Amino acid sequence: MTTIAILGSTGYTALELIKILLRHPNTKITALTSREDTRSVGLVHPSLSGRLDLSLENLSPKEIANRSECVFCCLPHTASAKIVPELLDYGTKVIDLGADYRLDTVEVFETWYAEKHPDSDRLGKVPYGLPELFRNQIIGTNLVANPGCYPTSAILPLVPLIKAGLIEPEDIIIDSKSGVSGAGRKPKLTTLYPECNENISAYNIGTHRHTPEIEQIITAASGKKTTVLFTPHLTPMDRGILSTIYSKPIRPVTQNELLKTLRNFYQNEPFVKIVEHLPSTKDVSGTNFVHITACVAGNRVITVSAIDNLIKGASGAAVQNFNLMFNYIETTALI
Repeated sequence: MTTIAILGSTGYTALELIKILLRHPNTKITALTSREDTRSVGLVHPSLSGRLDLSLENLSPKEIANRSECVFCCLPHTASAKIVPELLDYGTKVIDLGADYRLDTVEVFETWYAEKHPDSDRLGKVPYGLPELFRNQIIGTNLVANPGCYPTSAILPLVPLIKAGLIEPEDIIIDSKSGVSGAGRKPKLTTLYPECNENISAYNIGTHRHTPEIEQIITAASGKKTTVLFTPHLTPMDRGILSTIYSKPIRPVTQNELLKTLRNFYQNEPFVKIVEHLPSTKDVSGTNFVHITACVAGNRVITVSAIDNLIKGASGAAVQNFNLMFNYIETTALI
């Protein structure tokens, strides 16, 4: 039995994480933290009422480490990196669901996040938590950088096709649409019901912080320098991400060749499903699965992927990484 602490327990990601861990046969949640809220978790998240008898606390790293063997950090950027070094020194393992350890260099991080990195020496040394590509680096490690939700939806369809030499690694256009839960639980004008209901809007064109993450990981996984134009959209649904990706074929290709390449690459991956129909977010809602398809239209290869942004895009992936780090069956509590 592995004891678990969850830092930043008031948000949607933490709620989904708690739900998954409550059905995990090898975990016990022993600490939930918040800097501001000290209510019982059943009051913070009413769907957990009667299921977990814990209150949120503002704990020091030492107190957290004394109660847990693994810490899930659901914190804003730079907040995790301020306490992760101390947690690691105390012997806990950490899965960071934020952005602090995803990028390889302090220069890129500080350019895109406009803040000093509190633990910059670790950048470039932390495994990226996408098991489908980096499983061997994740197994047994003590710190994992959980992927961003948008990057997961883009990286998984693209890497096999780039590695196989079927598409150009440059001039890739990623059009992604996300449910409102991706913006977090804290109230904002753009996510108020009258603003987002019956409305769809693009945001952060050319400036979204997931852009360098997507380029970096595809480059690392494929060995080919990749550039993307990434445009996210906010859609009036609770959860899910649908990414439609446009790339240029290196040579003439067929849909059958594209699908065969994807199937061969992911044939042993329990959570990646290559489908012939066009995926939709409801197909994967509430699951850790990714649905991917590919086709040819004109002079472009078009790949489409669907994930649940809160599960495979966050908490499900975190538990998948946890299982690998602690030598549990990778699919435990996720299927």
